Amino acid sequence: MARSPAQFVREVRQEMRRVIWPTRREVILSTVMVTIFVTITALFLTLTDQIVSTAIQALIGLGAL
Repeated sequence: MARSPAQFVREVRQEMRRVIWPTRREVILSTVMVTIFVTITALFLTLTDQIVSTAIQALIGLGAL
């Protein structure tokens, strides 16, 4: 079905009117929650990497003796 560009624009405008936009407070809360989650995840992965790295270093060191 080929549609005219004008009809497409009208349909897009109709759909945009149906969108429920978040409030400023919702956006701020979501941003803060995502930032906290990303920070916690980064700390967890850093700690896990350090532990695994230390364990591998110890295993390699034991094998060299």
